[in-house]
Amino acid sequence: ALIPLIMATDQLLAPPATLHTSVCSLNHIQQNGSDMLQSHHHDSTSSEPENLTPTTTYSEPCSSSTLLSPSSPTAKSFGGDTLRCRADSFNSVAQSSRSRADSFNSKAETARSRANSDLTTLRSRFEGDDLTTEEALRPDRNNEKDFQVENNPFAFSPGQLNKNLDPKSLAAFRALGGIFGLERGLRTDLVAGLNVDETTLDGKISFQEATESANLQKPLESRRIIAQDVIVTDREVKGQYHDRKRVFKDNRLPAKKPISIWRLFWNAYNDRVLLILTAAAVISLALGIYEAVGQPPDPQGGASLDWVEGLAIIVAIVVVVLVTGLNDYRRERQFSALNARKDDRQVKAIRSGKSVMISVYDVTVGDILHLESGDSIPADGIFIGGHGIRCDESSATGESDAMKKTGGPEVWQRLVEGTATSKLDPFIISGSKVLEGVGTYLVTSVGVNSSFGKIMMGLQAENEETPLQVKLARMANWIGYLGTSAAGLLFVILTIRFLAGLSGNTDTPAKRGQSFLDILIVAITIIVVAVPEGLPVAVTLALSFATKKMFKENNLVRHLRACETMGNATTICSDKTGTLTQNKMTVVAGLLGTEVNFARDVDLEDEDKTVLTFAAAFGRLSSTTRNLLLQSVAINSTAFEGEEDGKATYIGSKTETALLTLAKENLGMGPVAEERAGVEVVQLFPFDSDRKCMGVVIRLASGVYRLLVKGAAEIMLDKATLEVTDVSAETLEIDELSEGPRIKASANIDDFATQSLRTIAMLYKDFQQWPPDGAQTLEDDKHMAKFEDVCQEMIFLGVVGIQDPLRDGVSRAVRQCQDAGIVVRMVTGDNITTASAIAKQCGIITEKGRIMEGPSFRQLSDDDMNKILPDLQVLARSSPEDKRILVTKLKQLGETVAVTGDGTNDGPALKMAD
Repeated sequence: ALIPLIMATDQLLAPPATLHTSVCSLNHIQQNGSDMLQSHHHDSTSSEPENLTPTTTYSEPCSSSTLLSPSSPTAKSFGGDTLRCRADSFNSVAQSSRSRADSFNSKAETARSRANSDLTTLRSRFEGDDLTTEEALRPDRNNEKDFQVENNPFAFSPGQLNKNLDPKSLAAFRALGGIFGLERGLRTDLVAGLNVDETTLDGKISFQEATESANLQKPLESRRIIAQDVIVTDREVKGQYHDRKRVFKDNRLPAKKPISIWRLFWNAYNDRVLLILTAAAVISLALGIYEAVGQPPDPQGGASLDWVEGLAIIVAIVVVVLVTGLNDYRRERQFSALNARKDDRQVKAIRSGKSVMISVYDVTVGDILHLESGDSIPADGIFIGGHGIRCDESSATGESDAMKKTGGPEVWQRLVEGTATSKLDPFIISGSKVLEGVGTYLVTSVGVNSSFGKIMMGLQAENEETPLQVKLARMANWIGYLGTSAAGLLFVILTIRFLAGLSGNTDTPAKRGQSFLDILIVAITIIVVAVPEGLPVAVTLALSFATKKMFKENNLVRHLRACETMGNATTICSDKTGTLTQNKMTVVAGLLGTEVNFARDVDLEDEDKTVLTFAAAFGRLSSTTRNLLLQSVAINSTAFEGEEDGKATYIGSKTETALLTLAKENLGMGPVAEERAGVEVVQLFPFDSDRKCMGVVIRLASGVYRLLVKGAAEIMLDKATLEVTDVSAETLEIDELSEGPRIKASANIDDFATQSLRTIAMLYKDFQQWPPDGAQTLEDDKHMAKFEDVCQEMIFLGVVGIQDPLRDGVSRAVRQCQDAGIVVRMVTGDNITTASAIAKQCGIITEKGRIMEGPSFRQLSDDDMNKILPDLQVLARSSPEDKRILVTKLKQLGETVAVTGDGTNDGPALKMAD
């Protein structure tokens, strides 16, 4: 009874001769009926062995197709360990019976030791691993039309591409040929992107051709690097990407069907007050016409004109309906234009090998887009590669965890090897946010076909009533109730009085009828007078005109209520960079080592030191120091070369573009792509607003690992214990950063800050291995070190001062706000000296004003914070959480808080603001 169990156990545990297998050999086994790899379950309570049931299936016979696509047999798990599929374990199956016969005694002991083990049904490595191509891409019943496209020049339909993400499916990714199959099938290039001159496409790529070519593609690393100075066409290409947009649509959501003007008129008429007025007008007009036509005219008074009152009420109703309806119609059109402007933004794409800024509406399937920390992802896609990309997908999936992304080429390789697991995630979901890292991804779904687009189609926002409109509507209702009640009471009293006097009334029936009509008209008049039916219309008109006027002044008002709220604002918390300043940064001064000072436009000379020109300072540098500076500026950077308005420029953080410009003008830096092409990046530490710095680890030709860090100067200086003492020496001379040089460097940093310069310091350190001995590593990647563990005892390389001039009119705007009783506060991540200097230039600082730093501010107790807040005017070195706390506390003190900001670090405060 134990022999079959021993044989099966040996089959599962037999050590493989090789770790990899060809797909063809696996499929030949299936063709020959050798379903020898079997899963089974052993019931320890029974002496009878379980039937051995074949579970591994292969969907296609061996062909050129299967040779080039990964074959993932149902993965096996034994005792919690994943067993890899191996060729020789299959090839040795035919001989396993003979080998087991000779080794029965040794295997019997093995079987007995495992007799009571918990053997469970073997499962696949990832969900859908055992699905065939047809099953992985099978249409759902409600989206079959997405799989049917006439004259499709591409290998895939929108429906097939959507199977990647509905839900995330490695099985669908495998069925489409992985990242390289998608590249071929979508007729794009993972390095150079789409051709800007593409219009219509000739020929057709078949599904089989795309998926078969997956393993024939060159690895990305071996492809030719496109020079960044390649000039792409900046003329408008007629019919650009015509076929792509026809098949996959563009990256827009269909505009919400506008409400017809007749529907708006009807909505305006369906007002309680107008309905009451209509009833009064009908009665008044009917009686008036009856008196004028049905009764003989009064010889003394002439023809009756009582019908005019009813007609006048009808005219008033028509006027109110017309004004309200036309205003709503105009406002609907205004908001359609505003929403179109609101949703439009620029994203970074690669087209014809050139990084360019394009409108989010122009993104199409096949585009290669850049990803950076803080980006909102505009379309679905597959991650190509990068460093440390983690995304917040809570808005799309509800999962709050940061999702680590794995590059498509790596996932494909794992699928080919049969080692893929469900933890691999190359999928980029539209609407999610990039929390950290940099990289690129291939767009596979846009607009209504994307995940975010499908959600938004069901959530197209209605225009909301403002708080004031709600209050006015409530007031009108109350007045209507009270007016109707008063009119009803008066009508009852006058009617009783009229009926009581009928016995002695000698008037003709017509006059008695007129007297009763007069009673009714008096009661209706009370309602008409009491209800301010024009007030809501007037308020809506005022808000719409205010919104329109602010739009002309380049203020985009998303909600009408913002016009009301801004009128009640008592304090403004403003970011500095890009809001008070122009965010056009230029390096104007600096320090190389602790000895060489240089300056351009800022006068930093005094009797104690000599300040060199840029040419003189950088002319002293040895080639070794120059290369080190180039690495610090070009490699430790997420900015890149691109085009804006047809001109070559650097795109990215303004601080980084200023440093790249410095390197280009003074260090002889060529195209950024060429500087980065020959460098092996081992780990990247994206900029973090809490630690105020960023870093990168590169592997030098000598095998040494070099950590390059740049960030806020005073924080970086604290991290340094060594310095480069002679920048002109060919061999880097490193010495201890003693008290004297440290004080000197700190004094220079303070000098720069008092001149309103942003100070950025550069550090480096070499390691013999990575991760270094003793350094903590990331939980999910043991090859990556924690930043805090390695950024210690660094070598100080230098510091630069970057000038960011004030926007025109900032000082005047601050003064106007202060004259209106609004307190303006600056909340910035810059150091306290730079922040104070800018605040003084703006006029934000007053005599009683206080300046604090974020770390000190967040340590205050609630009572101390409440005491300090009224006088706090500058919060320097503030983190996003500091900004949020400030806004929250101000609101708790009864302030109406407005926040201005242009960066992702301003997001929490902006969301918290009124």
